[in-house]
Amino acid sequence: MAARDEIVWRGAVVYFAIGLLAAALLVRILILQYVQRDKWTAMSEKYVFKTAEMPANRGDILTSDGRLLASSVPYYTIYMDTRSSGMTASTWSKGISGLSNGLAHLLGVRSAASWRSEITEARKKGDRYFLIQRKVDYETLKKLKELPIFREGQFRGGMVAQAENRRILPNSDLASRTIGYLNLGREGNEVGVEGAFDADLAGKNGVAMRQRLAGGDWIIVDGPNSVESKDGNDVVTTLDLDLQDVATTALLNQLRKNNADHGCAVLMEVSTGNIKAIANLGLQDDGDYSEVYNYAIGESTEPGSTFKLPSLMAAIEDGVIDTGDMVDTGNGTVKYYDKIIRDTKEHGRITVKQVFEESSNVGTSKLIYEHYKNNPKDFVNRLYAMRLNKPLDIQLKGEGEPLIRYPGDKLWSGLTLPMMSHGYEVLLTPLQILTFYNAVANDGKMMRPLFVSAIMRNGSVIKTYEPEVIINSIASRSTIRKAKKMMEGVVERGTATNLKNPNYKIAGKTGTAQIAKDKYGYRSGERMSYSASFVGYFPAENPLYSCIVVVNSPSNGVYFGNIVAGTVFKEISDKVYATRFFRDFRPENKDDIKPSAPDAGNGYRADINEVLKNLDVRYKRTADDDWVATRESGDTVRLAGVKIQRGLIPDVRGMSLRDAIFLLENSGIRVQFNGKGRVLRQSPEHGAKYFNGTVVSLDMSM
Repeated sequence: MAARDEIVWRGAVVYFAIGLLAAALLVRILILQYVQRDKWTAMSEKYVFKTAEMPANRGDILTSDGRLLASSVPYYTIYMDTRSSGMTASTWSKGISGLSNGLAHLLGVRSAASWRSEITEARKKGDRYFLIQRKVDYETLKKLKELPIFREGQFRGGMVAQAENRRILPNSDLASRTIGYLNLGREGNEVGVEGAFDADLAGKNGVAMRQRLAGGDWIIVDGPNSVESKDGNDVVTTLDLDLQDVATTALLNQLRKNNADHGCAVLMEVSTGNIKAIANLGLQDDGDYSEVYNYAIGESTEPGSTFKLPSLMAAIEDGVIDTGDMVDTGNGTVKYYDKIIRDTKEHGRITVKQVFEESSNVGTSKLIYEHYKNNPKDFVNRLYAMRLNKPLDIQLKGEGEPLIRYPGDKLWSGLTLPMMSHGYEVLLTPLQILTFYNAVANDGKMMRPLFVSAIMRNGSVIKTYEPEVIINSIASRSTIRKAKKMMEGVVERGTATNLKNPNYKIAGKTGTAQIAKDKYGYRSGERMSYSASFVGYFPAENPLYSCIVVVNSPSNGVYFGNIVAGTVFKEISDKVYATRFFRDFRPENKDDIKPSAPDAGNGYRADINEVLKNLDVRYKRTADDDWVATRESGDTVRLAGVKIQRGLIPDVRGMSLRDAIFLLENSGIRVQFNGKGRVLRQSPEHGAKYFNGTVVSLDMSM
């Protein structure tokens, strides 16, 4: 009996304990559910959910006809967590060979054996962040994710892909300084269109909610705090890609030929101020030239003889001289105080018009000094009235400050007036000089240089920048008319007769300025440096475009503006004339027309052979290659082989888009293109190394 009571008592105790435990659990559940609900919900979200910034896509920068100048493309840096906690020994042992082979095939930077050795060594060291490859494009990323081990995901396969948008310039160095860049983290280092229009291009970053899955991977989910990113707008510039290419190439060739330090070339539309091309090239440590500084916008220097136009226009406008007045230049020298001003040759007695045409330093200084020596303020006030002392306030940052001293200033001296008359003791940028000459071409109306014409969003224009007049007239119609005649005379009879041609007339002014070297002055030892320039417009009868070319420190013994800079000007103007002006060509004598072979382009040999046969064109084959380049010689086309080398990008210039895509994509190269017709340019250039997934950008002829 006693034993049974003990059992009952023990059972009661157990039941009571269980009941007490159940009650405690119930109380705990109630506390968790109602009292501490917010606390534990927040903690769960902290470890299961998190927010992440979703960067906006930066807008594109476009040419005036919509071709790409700058764009953002996604690239990835690939790492491997070789000791990922979810990676099993079986996954590793079964997949390492396949992973190594795949990496060797896709990336090509190491052999399969080398990849296996490197990754295995990293795993032994416990490397959680082993670098696989930087700058991987999206197509390659997708293929990497399919490789053994990596296809198990980040938690079980250890693959970590860090995304970043990289800014690319499809046309390489063309106008790269004007396109610009953002140097994040360095205040004030915002360059070109990228910097000036960052607010439009940048867009607005969003916020995404990410959820952690059981395997350790994270996915994006909808959440109350999610905010979609807003992509940036596109910026449409005034630049013409074809003309930009011509300006850059012509300038580059001349800089190389004359072993110059740097130079620039700018092409402007007369009536609007639209900048159609702007090239800035400087000599680099490797001995070649690239765009590292915007000399056209930022470099204020003594312009030299190109300043004679505003000097003589000021005197004509004030009525103290006229173009037919005579001035005695004597033996080609004149002395002011201890300074001798010289001409390159003796001119004797010549008219004001001839002073300008022959670029006489003596004649210009005599005219300005004699008429303004007693009241130099009149001369400077006239220059100020022409807005030569004011910045242009262009859309881009970094414009150099103009400097035209005023009588009474600290550094004004008895030499200032005669020196200023022919372009010394004044500072102007090439763009500021061009803007003045453009105003003369535009019948006196000075236009503000325009680099950006519109902002677009999703293909629609949301804002436009219209041409802007700085001043309605820099001088009277009579003075403008006389200035134009003087500029035409420079090419017809003066210092730039080498630019004269039968197709269209050029008006302009040569400039050859000595360059001051800080404390050494204009001469350092036996050496003197020069800046050669030519600025003008065309066609002279009805100006459509103005242009300036400046070549700084040519060092091969030739430094005159008509030769060094004028040659570049002429190459640019010829291209504009050939592609922008209408010409009705009628040969005087049909017998003068000589037969010539057609331009058959480059491409697949069998196709070109068939076309030439159908056209009954003579051709000569010098190679049996499948891909050929054609060369015309009289009435015969010569076919030369295009060499295709494994691992090197082939030359597809001159090919049709179909042939170019076929050849490149069969080599494992991805293709982007702008326009139609034949391939004009490719980037990267032919002969560069490539790997599977490399992207080649093609610019077409139309």
